Amino acid sequence: MTDIIRLGEARGRELFEKLSRRSRGIPEDVRTQVRAIVEDVRARGDQALCAYTEKFDGVRLTPDKLRVTPREMDEALAQIEPELLAVMRRAADNIRAFHEKQKQNSWLDMQPGVLLGQKVTPLDRVGLYVPGGQAAYPSTVLMNALPAKVAGVGELVMVTPPMKDASVYANTLAAAKIAGVDTIYKVGGAQAVAALAFGTQTLPRVDKITGPGNIYVAAAKREVYGYVGIDMIAGPSEVLVLADSSARADYVAADLLSQAEHDAMAAAILITTDEGLADAVQRELARQLTRLPRRELAQSALDGYGAIILAPDMAAAVAAANELSPEHLELAVENPLDLLGDIRNAGAIFLGHHTPEPVGDYFAGPNHTLPTSGTARFFSPLSVDDFVKKSSVLYYSRQALQAVYADVARFAQSEGLDAHARSAQIRFEGGEK
Repeated sequence: MTDIIRLGEARGRELFEKLSRRSRGIPEDVRTQVRAIVEDVRARGDQALCAYTEKFDGVRLTPDKLRVTPREMDEALAQIEPELLAVMRRAADNIRAFHEKQKQNSWLDMQPGVLLGQKVTPLDRVGLYVPGGQAAYPSTVLMNALPAKVAGVGELVMVTPPMKDASVYANTLAAAKIAGVDTIYKVGGAQAVAALAFGTQTLPRVDKITGPGNIYVAAAKREVYGYVGIDMIAGPSEVLVLADSSARADYVAADLLSQAEHDAMAAAILITTDEGLADAVQRELARQLTRLPRRELAQSALDGYGAIILAPDMAAAVAAANELSPEHLELAVENPLDLLGDIRNAGAIFLGHHTPEPVGDYFAGPNHTLPTSGTARFFSPLSVDDFVKKSSVLYYSRQALQAVYADVARFAQSEGLDAHARSAQIRFEGGEK
């Protein structure tokens, strides 16, 4: 069962180090396999795609069967319960509205003889990777596709592994329809990432690839980065609950388990200043685990990466949270806004006792594609910014350049770049031109 550790103990330091190592790097054997797959798809295109789909997914497809047809989309929508479809649409409305507020416009700054600015341009084509099988999450479709649509991306191309009967999970297709995905292909794994990066006879080449996947997908995204853009390399999920004596043990335990059930490497951590709460949460975890269909998976996560940490005061608790830089941070305290300004590193921050992490996963509107494994120190959630590019804009009149060209030339010469200097000087040699 999840241990109770006092902040500052050697066991606490060991836990922090273990968490920081859990998804650092990709094993060399996986990288070697993925590199070979990527190069094969790059060389043979559809032929390689179909071969790997049969090998890894057990589905034999010809190139003309890779694309999901309109009929398949209609059949999938007919399978969805109307109530679930309505929920997905409401969630999509919230996600769209939140991301609309992130949009940036191009701007120009006018000064006498000088115009400076920034031009914001949507990406032309984006590839969305959506896991299949047991990890088929329609919410991932909404969270990746809707910001891209808000940004104005020209074409959204989705890839997802087929099921054994060569179909795609109906809920995934329904989410794609709601979000406005343009085309969907039945291909997954490293081979799908390679196809998006380089294009095949059937799949178009994209400018950027977003979306989570297993270690082979992550390795493939690393492999193709530079040929295309990527969002981030997602690691195992994690939640850190920061709690005081006002927190309820049953709420906290339920929130920890909501992440622990993801996979055996998911991290679920409580940091609290209240020893009574720590004991109560430990008991609640044991009680609630017995009710979970995925209890063995959740138990493995708690055994490997779960902990209840006692902090001497809230300042120390906040400092520990900032060091861990969690994907999800719940402030289960009486006055969460009092702590918000002190939180420096977190993918998403959930305030108060009635904002559980799943409301962010599915419905509230902020993106659930978040930095993991401590990368919240320097990465941000997926946003509209991930689907645009920005170009600087510059204009100088002759008069404006004449006022500064000597400075430009002097700076260039200090770096030994005489041709740079000459480019500015030549416009003012020999009088007016």
